[in-house]
Amino acid sequence: MTKQPDLTCEELPQALVYEAPFSASIRTLEDRILIEHDGAKAKLCIESLYSGLSRGTERLVFEGRLPESEWTRMRAPLQHGDFPFPVRYGYAAVGRVEDGPDALIGRTVFALHPHQTRFAVPVNMAIPIPDHIPPRRAILAANMETALNAIWDSGAAAGNRIAVIGGGLVGLLITRLATRIPGAQVTLIDINPERAQYAGLFGAAFRHPDEAGQDYQIIFHTSATQDGLRLALGIAGFEARIIEVSWFGDKDIALPLGGAFHSQRLQIVSSQVGHVAAPVRFNFTHRQRLATALMLLDDADLDSLITEDVAFKDLPAELPRLLAADAKGVATAIRY
Repeated sequence: MTKQPDLTCEELPQALVYEAPFSASIRTLEDRILIEHDGAKAKLCIESLYSGLSRGTERLVFEGRLPESEWTRMRAPLQHGDFPFPVRYGYAAVGRVEDGPDALIGRTVFALHPHQTRFAVPVNMAIPIPDHIPPRRAILAANMETALNAIWDSGAAAGNRIAVIGGGLVGLLITRLATRIPGAQVTLIDINPERAQYAGLFGAAFRHPDEAGQDYQIIFHTSATQDGLRLALGIAGFEARIIEVSWFGDKDIALPLGGAFHSQRLQIVSSQVGHVAAPVRFNFTHRQRLATALMLLDDADLDSLITEDVAFKDLPAELPRLLAADAKGVATAIRY
């Protein structure tokens, strides 16, 4: 018999709310969390340990730059509120199960939930984190899922000459995965010379865009800039595939699709994490893909990508700096 809802999470949760362009606050939510312990509606009550800040998508949310045509498609799985504002947005939460089915109490889990001190999710939307993966590193799971999907979309194979344009978090995770393809020759291309240290750590070459090279067979573009995508077209070899991982929000860009675009038979392929990549779609559910991304975090070198920790209570004041176009570092961990 299914139990009646139990009153759990006695402390009222606090949540980050994007209020207006360039403005956010922490609100104490008025309702305590009610969960079912058993049956199809079983949920978990989770105490947050860390969450990850998405510099790409959350910058667009924070600045109010999500085009209205994409408001429905860009909803996060456990988002609260509607675009543009006010909205609770985010998808990289790591926490400890406080209440729920007995088998999960005390487990550390990952969930696609906004930034919040405590929250409830259906059991099937929380992925247990392997014991040997630190909770702080696990905030990279959603970005690793994006990187994994891009690798699948690319069809990259052994021995390919691969370029990654843009050394942000997703670009660096793609670089890491690409260097594990047998015989692949991987080059990270970025305007920031500090990114060379990550290329070296992951076993890739590093080049400035002015010295990017030519004739790459697979090119991942992650810089979210017009110049980056134009560069991808310029360095592509015959029948190369360009995987567009960036999202430009409400910005229009101009591309040189004359010249060698047709004679070289180039492809520009969209990769977006909302759907499992077509080559593996019949073999992986969304949950299985996320679980695979978590397993790929069994890599201590990835800790170097988390370059700053910020206390949750300080987040509203720090967001303008953390989400600035010229923000330093790579990934930010929000500490609860």
